[in-house]
Formats: sequence, C-alpha cells, structure tokens
Amino acid sequence: MDVSPPGPDRVDAAVVGGGPAGLSAAVYLARYNRRVLVFDTGHGRSTHHQVNHNYLGFPGGIATVELRRLAVEQLARYDNARVVHHLVTAVEGDAAGGFTLRSQGHRWQARTVLLATGVLDHFPHFPDWQAYVGRSMFWCITCDGYENRGRDILVVGHTDAAAGEAMQLHALTDRVRLLTNSRRDDISETFRRRLAGAGIEVVHDRIGEVEGADGRLRAVLTRGGRRLGLDALFSLQGATPETALARALGVTLNDAGYVVVDSEQKTSVPGVYAAGDVTSLHSHQVAAAVHEGAQAASAAHYFLHPPELKAD
Repeated sequence: MDVSPPGPDRVDAAVVGGGPAGLSAAVYLARYNRRVLVFDTGHGRSTHHQVNHNYLGFPGGIATVELRRLAVEQLARYDNARVVHHLVTAVEGDAAGGFTLRSQGHRWQARTVLLATGVLDHFPHFPDWQAYVGRSMFWCITCDGYENRGRDILVVGHTDAAAGEAMQLHALTDRVRLLTNSRRDDISETFRRRLAGAGIEVVHDRIGEVEGADGRLRAVLTRGGRRLGLDALFSLQGATPETALARALGVTLNDAGYVVVDSEQKTSVPGVYAAGDVTSLHSHQVAAAVHEGAQAASAAHYFLHPPELKAD
C-alpha cells in the first residue's frame, strides 16, 4: 500500500467539511488505510435541529446532529484519521507536488483534496432565527413535507422556484400561503395563475417580526401590518455553494456556481474531488451526500495507487 510518510501535518487526503459527505469520505479513506485529515468548523446544514426521516435504517428518524456525532465516533476508531476544527482559508498546489492547506497559524500538506464544503442557505433572518431551523422553519419539501401534512404553511420566496414549492406543498395541505419577503416579486404570470387556481394567496411584503418560542413559529408579522399565522415556514430564498477553495484551485464550476464533477466525484483538477451539496449532482439529501463521499474517497484512493497497481 502506497501510504504517505508519517507526520501530523502530511496526509494522503485532506477532507474539507465535516458533514455527511465529508465524514463518509473520511471513513472510507481510513478503511483504505490512508492517512486522512478532516477539517470541521461545526457549521452547515447538518448542524441545525432537523430530524432526518429519509435515511435508511432509522425507523423513527435521526437528528442530523446525532448522525454527525455517530459518524465522528465511528471515524475515531481509526488511528490514521483525525478531525481538526480549523477553517481552511487557502489551498494551493497540484497533484504532482502536493497540496498545501492553510488556516490561521497552521499549514498542512496533502496528496489529494476532497471538498465537502456544502452550501450557505439564505434563511429569513429575525431574532433567534437559528433556533427555528429544522423545527418549524425548513428548506426541503422532500425532507420535511410529509410531517407537515394538513398544517398551515407559509412559503417564503419571490421566484418561480418558491411558487413551485408552494404548489407541491398544496398536495399535502390546502392551507398554503406565499410571502415574497423581498422588494421584488419575480413570480411569472404562468405560476401566478397556477397559485390563484390552487387558492394560494401571494403576499408581497417582508417579514418584520415573528411570534414563536422553543423553535416553534406561530405567526409572521409583516412590515405592512399583516399577521400570517402558521405551523411551518418553508424558505425558498436560495442557497450559495461554498466554493471559495474550489475557485482557488481552478476547479470548474457550472453556471449556478456549483462544482462540476463526474460520476466518480472527480473535479476538473487532478487529485481534487468534491462531494455533497456543493456539487448539486443529485438532490440535496443526506443519502446522496453519504454516497458521494464514499465514491469520492474510492476515486481518491485509486488515484493514490502507484502505476503498477492500476489497470488503466
């Protein structure tokens, strides 16, 4: 096995991101007997309060923070893997000479880099808004639509994507309203007619305050003076992929700003892989992220083999 020389600051693979994609990749790499270092800043979608009901093997669902905890515990069984809580601020180099990753006051070297940096969701901001995410404020109908059947739902967004989500949620409950929460209202006439036909009111206003406690929203008070009672809020204000490191490495991005990968999670730069929501290769689901992390790790492991062990 071609494993890099021992040393705390030189590894076979640097995994940037400690969510499901990054931790899945790290477990696979560790089991391939590769030296792997995971950079986890403790942020991202899997640090919110939501319970994942779609992940196979957990009949009652599992909180994403608990899934992360179990994954870290699983990874800790391998002496050749470790997690550090540093923010990687720069990365440079290539597969020929190795990659250098930097954070404030620290530097690491890696033979391959795996980006699992995720996305930044644009949730509505109001006092203590983070406490509501995953409890009564959601972004994913696939993840949380089922649990909100028959409830009062407020969709927040000013585009056709928000209108489409409102129409899909209408299949689960007939109590749906849409709040633009923006100076702009970019909903097309086509979707406006569909919303009207479904009896979904469009409120062109912005959030002023909210009523709620213990992560449970009761109402949104708009700047224009409306009180919109609700059981759940679905935010469709978009998300921005976290691609600063990918851009620094010269990795190709698509028109939406996501990292372009092939079916093995290879990017356009040799020795650099990406997995999870930052690729948008599949729907943004924990199951997809775990799969992509495993695939990226397997591809990186094969890349690290000496030529005589490769079939191609």
